[in-house]
Amino acid sequence: MTVPIDRAELRRRLTPLQYSVTQEADTERPFTGADWDNHDAGAYRCVVCGEVLFDAADKFDSHSGWPSFFDVLDKARVTVRRDTSHGMSRTEVVCSNCGAHLGHLFDDGPKPTGLRYCINSASLDFKKAAK
Repeated sequence: MTVPIDRAELRRRLTPLQYSVTQEADTERPFTGADWDNHDAGAYRCVVCGEVLFDAADKFDSHSGWPSFFDVLDKARVTVRRDTSHGMSRTEVVCSNCGAHLGHLFDDGPKPTGLRYCINSASLDFKKAAK
C-alpha cells in the first residue's frame, strides 16, 4: 500500500527532473546526477516521501553514470516489477511507501548479492552521516 500523493504539491516541491523521474518513470542522463560520484557516508532517502532506502556503505562504482547499490536497507522498502518499456525487459525499482520510480535492478553487481540497483540521483535525497 502506498501513501497518497498530491501531484500538484509534488510539482511545486520537486524540480522538473525529479518529477519526471519519480512520477513518469523518466531517466536522467548518465554522469549528470548529484549522487553518481558521491563517496560520503550517509543514507539515501526517497525524494518524494523521505523513506530511507539505501545506505552509502552499499554503494559502489558501476561505471554506469548512475548511483549503484548492491543492496537496500530493507527489501520491504522497495518494490520491484517487470518493465517492458522501450522494447526491453527490465526490473523496475519503486519506493514501496509512495510508488516513486527509482531506477532499475540488474543481476550484474558485486558480491555479496550480485545485484546492481541502478538508481536515478533525481529520485534520491542524500543525508550525510553525522560525524
